[in-house]
Amino acid sequence: MSIFSAQVRELAARNIRDTLALAIEHAPPQRALVVFDRRSELNEVLTDAYRRALPDGEFIDFDTVEPSQILDAFARLQAKDLVVLVQTTSFRLNDYRIRMELFKLGLKVIEHMHLSRMPGEQGLVYIEALAYDPAYYRGLGHRLKARIDSAQRGVVDSGGEQLVFASPFEEAKLNIGDYGAMKNVGGLFPIGEVFTEARDLEAVNGRVRVFVFGDTSFHINRPTTPITMIVERGRVIGAENSTPEFDRMLEIIREHEGEVWVRELGFGMNRAFSFERTVDDIGTYERMCGIHLSLGAKHGQYQKPQFKRKDARYHVDIFAITEAVYLDDERVYENGAWQLA
Repeated sequence: MSIFSAQVRELAARNIRDTLALAIEHAPPQRALVVFDRRSELNEVLTDAYRRALPDGEFIDFDTVEPSQILDAFARLQAKDLVVLVQTTSFRLNDYRIRMELFKLGLKVIEHMHLSRMPGEQGLVYIEALAYDPAYYRGLGHRLKARIDSAQRGVVDSGGEQLVFASPFEEAKLNIGDYGAMKNVGGLFPIGEVFTEARDLEAVNGRVRVFVFGDTSFHINRPTTPITMIVERGRVIGAENSTPEFDRMLEIIREHEGEVWVRELGFGMNRAFSFERTVDDIGTYERMCGIHLSLGAKHGQYQKPQFKRKDARYHVDIFAITEAVYLDDERVYENGAWQLA
């Protein structure tokens, strides 16, 4: 018996309609093309939701056509038309990333990836995560960005351990479904994140308790006991209560980059994901309402003089137990939620 009841399917349809209308601002005469596959039940539920929301859209089953037919369908679209990709894994047409090429054409893009990594009940959490509340995402998101951009320092308290950012932050980037000031419309869904990093990476010091990290297969790895990661001058120098998997991840980064840097400071906003409610796909869970960090020298949004793009290979997301977050002396996170008036 399917876990995707009629009520769940209706929720999926409603969330998709809201995303299209409120975030993407898609409406006729703009055209829509949905490329999908049938390899998982979650795919079928999402594709059906798009059929209900886009009755005049064109739908192509990726597994029933040649890649050239899909490329031809892309070519028939005009700027501001919409492409939706519903993928059990990740579609491959050529060597390029489809979303980036579609953005170059001026198209709006909604991408759902790696749905096979969210089996069973996780599919219900994923559908909930697609809900779009513009007052929450846009209101809180812009307030959070403004506070980050003006802050001179920050602290992540993970329950008795503190990671201190004794530096102003890089200009925060938004992933909140507000594309008015952005070149591209859309991206990878679900959404819900404001992210930055310290301007001076060596001003990051302290300890942080990690309850989830991304493994080598891009799944979440949740150790039985949270790992206490020790950071000095922006580098990971130790890990208490570590696991073989976490140690191996650090070893891989050190083998290629020499040191393990802490870069991204992510303020996740999606309330469908929490300490308790997870999904296995690390790229999806990244929106979890709380703090995540990245390990490794790679970060495409921020350029630092000590890193050469060709040498920066790793960007591994880790998730901090988040008891409190302070920007300057203001507590902006408490009781599992962001607190900005």
